[in-house]
Amino acid sequence: MKDIFETIKNVAFEIDHAIKTEDLGYSESENSSGEEQLKLDVQSDLIIEKAFANVSSVKALVSEEKEGVLELSKTGRYTVCYDPLDGSSLVDVNLSVGSIFGIYEGELEGKNLVASAYVVYGPRIELVIATRESKPMLYLAMDSKFKQLGEITMNEKGKLNASGGTQQHWAEHHKTFIDSLFQEGYRLRYSGGMVPDLHQIMLKGGGLFSYPSTTDKPEGKLRQLFEVIPFALMYEQAGAEAIDDRGERLLELVPSHPHDTTPCFFGSKYEIAALKTAYGING
Repeated sequence: MKDIFETIKNVAFEIDHAIKTEDLGYSESENSSGEEQLKLDVQSDLIIEKAFANVSSVKALVSEEKEGVLELSKTGRYTVCYDPLDGSSLVDVNLSVGSIFGIYEGELEGKNLVASAYVVYGPRIELVIATRESKPMLYLAMDSKFKQLGEITMNEKGKLNASGGTQQHWAEHHKTFIDSLFQEGYRLRYSGGMVPDLHQIMLKGGGLFSYPSTTDKPEGKLRQLFEVIPFALMYEQAGAEAIDDRGERLLELVPSHPHDTTPCFFGSKYEIAALKTAYGING
């Protein structure tokens, strides 16, 4: 997979350059979920597609911005599922955004995710890579290269709370649970960008990121293949947990469609245990 990781590193610099210099307006198209696409979404998707076109180990690409599967190589071993620019609507107010990559071998389901990576485009460009055999490794972009900074390990209990979804659509038991965390002294850290919010919790040692089932989005908002499952691997390998609202591991999800969504919770062991109690989940 080294060639895949090297391609992601190259892509990161190209997308960062586009973020800093290109048009921030909307394109005339919609993505597979019916959302208007920013021009940066489309451009980032094309950058990634072009970069992987000649990577021999990649069998196919699946993008959040497109329907279906793009076949690349009959002899390739891996399928790369990606969100080219997560949180792109934050670019015009100069907040951090990111790219997410899930590397699958075999059918597109959680158990077949072999590695994941994400890039944070902020004051600095940072990259995190995790495999089934390793803790998440943090890299920093310096002089057009990535320098390895070290492994990420999360604490048993954190201090940060990032709670997604519109509060008026939350279930009462979820609202009660989130309120209880604030009563314990947790600090709200939520930008609306999945990558920077989950990255902050990981690097600050722990806490909880939640995007529950809501009355307007009963199946959650975040996509399983591109966002949820790749970050589930990150959190588990860092010593934390990632579950859905039934208490099932997100790494065991079996999407029926490439763009399926799910309620999701990523956190340190203490917060996930408290969540299970609040949701009446046994075990």
